Amino acid sequence: MRSPHRFAIIALAAPAALALLVTGCSTGSSGSPSGKGWESAASASAGGGMSKLVDAAKKEGRLNVIALPPTWANYGTIISDFQKKYGIKVNSANPNGSSQDEVNAVKQENGTAAAPDVLDVGMAVALANTSLFAPYKVSAWNDIPTSQKEPTGLWYQDYGGYMAIGYDSAKFGTITSVSQLLGKKFKSAVALNGNPTQANAALNGVMMANLAVGGTLDDISKGVNFFHQLKKAGNFSPVQATTATVKAGTTPVVFDWDYLNATHGADVPSWKVFVPSNAVLGGYYAQAINKEAPHPAAARLWEEFLYSQASDGGQNLWLAGGARPVEMTAMTTNKSIDSAAAAKLPAVTATPQFMSGPQSTKAATYLATNWAQAVK
Repeated sequence: MRSPHRFAIIALAAPAALALLVTGCSTGSSGSPSGKGWESAASASAGGGMSKLVDAAKKEGRLNVIALPPTWANYGTIISDFQKKYGIKVNSANPNGSSQDEVNAVKQENGTAAAPDVLDVGMAVALANTSLFAPYKVSAWNDIPTSQKEPTGLWYQDYGGYMAIGYDSAKFGTITSVSQLLGKKFKSAVALNGNPTQANAALNGVMMANLAVGGTLDDISKGVNFFHQLKKAGNFSPVQATTATVKAGTTPVVFDWDYLNATHGADVPSWKVFVPSNAVLGGYYAQAINKEAPHPAAARLWEEFLYSQASDGGQNLWLAGGARPVEMTAMTTNKSIDSAAAAKLPAVTATPQFMSGPQSTKAATYLATNWAQAVK
């Protein structure tokens, strides 16, 4: 699942540590004064300006998104608001899919009206599939930290958070360390949000455990061994954590991003979220446009909406969902940020760590070889 199931680590965010406090294909013929379609426009200005982009997107009338659960970082509201603002129908496919599912859909469906127009993926997937993306620089390009975007606009990070442990305090009291989870009272209780060989948040969950037990970003093996020990103790649950499993009490301890873990409090009043001070692992997802998007203008307008700093723009809407928008530093400076929403973010006092692209790939490679055996 995407909501608990995003592949690969979200990295390359050193400066972001400061900010972390389906019908018919469009021809794309409208937009560019040079006669080229929006599929080749690398910015709104290159296509003739925002007004022409809006007109062209409205003419297309549709946008295909994929793997965006309504409860993930406020995407339900974001999709609804985009539709209302522009009168463009959003077709949301496979909302519980993984980042890898997104890429697979692009490869399998390109050339049809059902192909995804845009992607929201973990960084390992983004870095491995840049040949599928169209370069595009949103209007707020300069407010995205340099380390959090590909220089030509093939991908750009969007929102992030910290890996955390969410748990039902009524069942377990207060959790203060990762090692506690090896105790007898956690029988069949500890869950990831997917298979870490496919799911980004699950991979990050293993890495958080790895850091907590003395591992490093360069070597995830101690984290895999920790889950092996959880399995031997009978505490690791193979059930993928979802909103439904948490509500039912099937997965009462969950490794997940803080902004996702926090949402379970709506269903479980005794739910608490804990970020280990010795394993503060941060990460971001990234946006990209399918270079063969069936609705190229709508795809670009969607990105402009997501990176807008307006009160009703995507940056503040992600923040309202408990995620930290990539433009948070700039928005704090220019006072466009929703200060009330920012004040609700979990406090993290220790220095965050972020995996680099190579570290992300190395972790994924190790998991591909060793995970199944560790938890069988």
